[in-house]
Amino acid sequence: MPSPPAPALSVGRGLFLYLLLGLGWALLGSTGSVDAVSRDWESVTFVVLSALMLALLWLPQARRARRAHAQLGDTASHYRQMFDRNAGLMLVYDLESLQILDANPAAVEFFGWSHAEFVSLTVDALWPDGLDEKLEQAIARIRVDPNRYCAITDQLVLKDGSRRLMEVRGNSITHRGRTARLVIATDRSPEMQARERKQQALARLQEAHDIARIGAWELDPDTGLGLFSDQAYRLLGRRPPSQPRWRRVEDLLAGIDPDAGAHTARLIADLCAGRSRQIDVLIPLMSMDGRALTIHLRTQNNAGTAEIPRILHGTLQDVTEREQARRLLSEREEQFGELVRVLPDAVLILAAGQVLYVNSAGAAQFAGSSENLLGETLENLVDSADLSRVRDYLLIPQRYRSTLATLAPRMRRRDGSRFRASLAVGDVRYGGRDCKLLVIRDLTQSERDRHALEVSNRELQAMAGRLFSLQEDERRAISRDLHDDIGQAITAMKLSAHAALDESDPQRRREDLQQITGLADVTVVKLRNLSMLLRPPQLDALGLEAALRWQAGMLFRSSPVELAAAVNALPQRPSGEIEQACFRIAQESLTNALRHANASQVRLLLDDQEGRFLRLQVIDDGEGFDLRGPRGLGLIVMRERAQTAGGTVEIHSAPGAGTHIDLRLPYRNVAHDTPAMAGH
Repeated sequence: MPSPPAPALSVGRGLFLYLLLGLGWALLGSTGSVDAVSRDWESVTFVVLSALMLALLWLPQARRARRAHAQLGDTASHYRQMFDRNAGLMLVYDLESLQILDANPAAVEFFGWSHAEFVSLTVDALWPDGLDEKLEQAIARIRVDPNRYCAITDQLVLKDGSRRLMEVRGNSITHRGRTARLVIATDRSPEMQARERKQQALARLQEAHDIARIGAWELDPDTGLGLFSDQAYRLLGRRPPSQPRWRRVEDLLAGIDPDAGAHTARLIADLCAGRSRQIDVLIPLMSMDGRALTIHLRTQNNAGTAEIPRILHGTLQDVTEREQARRLLSEREEQFGELVRVLPDAVLILAAGQVLYVNSAGAAQFAGSSENLLGETLENLVDSADLSRVRDYLLIPQRYRSTLATLAPRMRRRDGSRFRASLAVGDVRYGGRDCKLLVIRDLTQSERDRHALEVSNRELQAMAGRLFSLQEDERRAISRDLHDDIGQAITAMKLSAHAALDESDPQRRREDLQQITGLADVTVVKLRNLSMLLRPPQLDALGLEAALRWQAGMLFRSSPVELAAAVNALPQRPSGEIEQACFRIAQESLTNALRHANASQVRLLLDDQEGRFLRLQVIDDGEGFDLRGPRGLGLIVMRERAQTAGGTVEIHSAPGAGTHIDLRLPYRNVAHDTPAMAGH
């Protein structure tokens, strides 16, 4: 844009022309006479002096004009720089032709056209098709009132065809003597996108609040009134008001009991008075529909200043289900922890082959403490020969499902000893990590029990065979006694009776009858002795104590072994099964002491144990025997009788130390007594 000529230069040129014209007029008008020459010099002097006077008068004005011109040039350059360097989008167009007259570099860069292309366009080229009518209406209003300020927000099109939401503001200017419009355009697309994202975020936040069951509320510390969101009303089982209104917080938060309501009121009062900085509590409330709620109430005061803010903002969240789930989870964790604690099997939690947790049974099983076993590696717990199988089982337990019974690896205790174990594995989460839950059952006792069961089975088989043999021997002995003694006595009585029938002499008949009477008495005694051997009548008639005294007296009547019997009266009579078991075990013990112990003294003790058990002891000072050696059938029978009656029998003996048989039996065998026996 060219600058106008400087005002000082124009004034200087005018004075010079005035001086030339004045001198020329004075000299050319001279006639050559003395008077004329004198007048010419006066004219010249007048012209020169007047030129000097004019110069003196116009010089300050010229300086001021020069400064004003310079300032005008600086202003024009400044505004041009502002136009070119402005970050905003600026362009100038002719109001009549709508021809774009100029555009700043920011507009050129934004719209994508070059400056030459831009100034060849009309302003309506920036509006997409379909929006021309709107532009024409705006142009028509501006032409009616050129000085009118105009602002339009609309879609504008760029060179690449894309559209941007722009805010266009225009003012009237004069551009090179023509009426034009200066347009400043602002891209509102980021703002619109940000507004849309804000709306979307608010919608998602509202949806999240609905899902998380969170409501917002505000508190005015001056009045103690609160303003609640619609979601807060719905959470509390209330209908949201048509218009937001302030109300007392404690009226809306109805406590489940008076204490809860009073507690809420105190919290709000402390917060309003500045005595409390925040509220972060769980409050039990009662909704309008009668449901018990647990509400998490939060709000915070200004922590950085001593002043109470004008409005406090907070939230309330329905955490009823969460609290119920937390309590249930806590109960389940306590139950699981108690189960793991009392479980007799070892429970280990492993991560990357290291122990993260071990229960007390596991610590005892591996002969260590729970603290010492933490961090222990699998290599130190499993025998090296079985380590690969155990690792495979932990990784792929399904591979061993069908052969789990055969997977009994040897485990290694901290003291170096080893034991067989059965394993069970599962996947668990512990400490935020994926871990393996390993249950280890020590098979040592099971092996012992299995071995003891096998030994017991063999003993039972031997006892059964021996019992059959003894039964046959007993039957044979009874048969022999009946045949040899009773049978012969009856035969003799029969012969004596026939002889008495045929005897005519009264004296001899009387002798035959007396012989028959004597044989009958002997036979009755033999039958009574035989019956008492089979089952002493004292046991049924007089009870256990009398039967034991009679049996001990019968056995030791003609024996040199001293018997010390202390048979105390029992507070109640045992059931028939208990009496029979105790009598037979005492009979077997006393018989063994007489036949096999070579004892000099035998003690028989019977007494009561706290009114719950009877205790029988048979103690001799004989040779004794090794309990680890082969055991006789009598000891096996005694143990089986005691177990069948619900009691226990302990046998203490050693070579040269005598034998002590200690029997404990209940007064009633609950598992085997019949109602009739229980009432016996």
